[in-house]
Amino acid sequence: MRFRLSNQPWPLSWLRLRPACCFSLLHSLPLQSSCGIAFDIDGVILRGRTPIGNSPSALRRLYDESGNLKLPFLFLTNGGGIPESKRAAELSELLGVKILPAQVVQGHSPFRNLLKRYENELIVVTGKGEPAEVMSAYGFKKVLSLEEYTSYFDDIDPVAQFKRWTRTTKPFNWPRHSSELAPQIDVYSDRVKAVFVASDPVDWGRDIQVLCDILTSGGLPGKECEHQPYLYFAADDLEYQAGHPWFSILTRTGVFKERGNHAEFPADLVVDTVEEAVDFILKRESS
Repeated sequence: MRFRLSNQPWPLSWLRLRPACCFSLLHSLPLQSSCGIAFDIDGVILRGRTPIGNSPSALRRLYDESGNLKLPFLFLTNGGGIPESKRAAELSELLGVKILPAQVVQGHSPFRNLLKRYENELIVVTGKGEPAEVMSAYGFKKVLSLEEYTSYFDDIDPVAQFKRWTRTTKPFNWPRHSSELAPQIDVYSDRVKAVFVASDPVDWGRDIQVLCDILTSGGLPGKECEHQPYLYFAADDLEYQAGHPWFSILTRTGVFKERGNHAEFPADLVVDTVEEAVDFILKRESS
């Protein structure tokens, strides 16, 4: 697996990475560093829930004795399914360093950019984990997971009776994250304004069927079509990687184990562990 070192001055290059995800870092991370680091997680920092490549000690080297960051970094991953705050707490526990929610950029993190547009509109989200909880944490007020939405329509998933893993009871408890009352949702009259695919769904067969019904009916299955709701997918890797300059470092702690470089997607540097990579970065910074 690989991670990347920005070769542009901080903070410009990080802000260009995913604009809305990193603004809060400006108040908590040093701004004088000449670079920032974007770590992949699986195969670089962790394997499952186990740290690899001496990653805890490597990350500690990025802090000074007072616990302040010497070199800004974040975790950039296609994964998700839980809010960034929970992921940051999990990483902090596993790695023994303080990780802020703003240092976790998941595949669905850019959906925050759409809050002003859909904050009070009915939206449906699908994906692994708790996608509706994720969107609620971003501030969206009227969110239903696709599983929740499906449960209100008896015949929308004709083979639901054979799928024990997708059975959900209703009604659902509102709100998820606040003592305030969430806006009332009437799925039989409120049109879905947007659909979000936060990660790979567990049941693609059901989800494709329901997504098609929502999109082709203008957001209200069984009714005449008006305007098709927007459909948003997370983790557009090609755009993120090709759109910004990086110094790429490939570690041999993931799928890649070869002694040379990757034949099809060569990195700028290949090392055995993330600790070796951090050592290279710190030496480069001090030179």
